[in-house]
Parts: sequence; C-alpha cells; structure tokens
Amino acid sequence: MPFTAEDLIAFYRRGAFPMANGRSSDSLSLVDPLWRGVFPLDRFHVPRRLARTVRQDRFEVRIDTAFAAVVAACAETGGKDREDTWINAEIERVYGELHVRGNAHSVETWREGALVGGLYGVSIGAAFFGESMFSRETDASKVALVHLVGRLIAGGYRLLDAQFHTDHLAQFGLEEISRGEYQTLLGAALTRPKGVFSALGAGVGGSAVLQAINQTS
Repeated sequence: MPFTAEDLIAFYRRGAFPMANGRSSDSLSLVDPLWRGVFPLDRFHVPRRLARTVRQDRFEVRIDTAFAAVVAACAETGGKDREDTWINAEIERVYGELHVRGNAHSVETWREGALVGGLYGVSIGAAFFGESMFSRETDASKVALVHLVGRLIAGGYRLLDAQFHTDHLAQFGLEEISRGEYQTLLGAALTRPKGVFSALGAGVGGSAVLQAINQTS
C-alpha cells in the first residue's frame, strides 16, 4: 500500500525517513540510522570563498517555485559518482503531496532563467529534514544550502537534519550524533513553536542571509 503524506509526517516525527532501493524500484523502505548527521544552526560555518559568492548574489535564489523540478533533478543519474539514486517515482509523488500541504519546500538557484541547483526537504514543527540537493554549476547547491540555513534561523527552527554525515557537508560544520542524541533534539524541536519558513520573505539577497547566520554564531 503506498505511503501517504500523513504517513511521512508520522515517520519523520518518530525519527525515520523513506528511501527507495533504486530509481527503478517500486517500493520504499524506512531508514532510522544509528548515527545521524545534523547541522547545529548556531554553529553553521560558511567558508570564506563561498560567503563571497553568496554576498555577490551570483545566482537568483527562489523558494518553492519549482519543487517538482528540483526533486526530479536530484533523482537524475549518470556518471561514476551517481550511477543510481534512492529517489523513485513514489518518492516524487508523495513528497509532491507534502509540498502541496506546505510541509515540503525547495530552495532553488537560477541563472539566466535556468534552474542550475537547489535542494528540498521537509518541515515539521521547528525541525527541517534535508532530503537531497543537486548542482549543475559550481557552488549552485552550496548557495542554496546557505540560503536555507539563513531562512531556518530567521524562522525560529531548532533542528536541521541532514540524515547522513558526509565529507562534503562536514565543511559546513555538520556533526554526527547517536540515535539517542538525535531523538532528544528531535523531540525538543517538535515541541517548540512551529518554524516559519517564509520569515525572510521572497527575493532576499545573500548579505541578509549571511547576517542572519552570523547573528547566531
């Protein structure tokens, strides 16, 4: 039986999330890792060179204008580092439902009218669960991540879950914590007032985003 948007919200509230075994798979499995990658929002690190790129507004950053396109781009395969993906048609369908409900968001980077990078994730309470990101130009997904963090901080979020620890994300201050520690952070975030994803509004520039981040670090 297919998962519903309500099912996904219940899974996230328990600390689990769905993944497919591959792009062609027709089913989903629930994952609850022993170790979790999370971004402490008060210690998020923006490398100096990237901060310069964000401040220059090299990309146009949009919010929730092309959610389905972002998910589809994250699902693209090809190349030695991305021979398959955990995003299948069922993931695209049910996360689309979450987006319509207002529980899933995309941060998109555009250049000259073309979508060149972005990310998407799920918002529940004061927790945001990052799902996937993609980049077709240098720094396009990194700029989206910085804009996401600034938006979460301004909106009163308490948890940014990245699911797994990677060397790529470690440069931004990602920490790996145990399942028990994660459950404590998750429970606290879910009992806080609901985060306001739109707190920064639309069309906010990179300088304002960096200011929001620096105020907490």
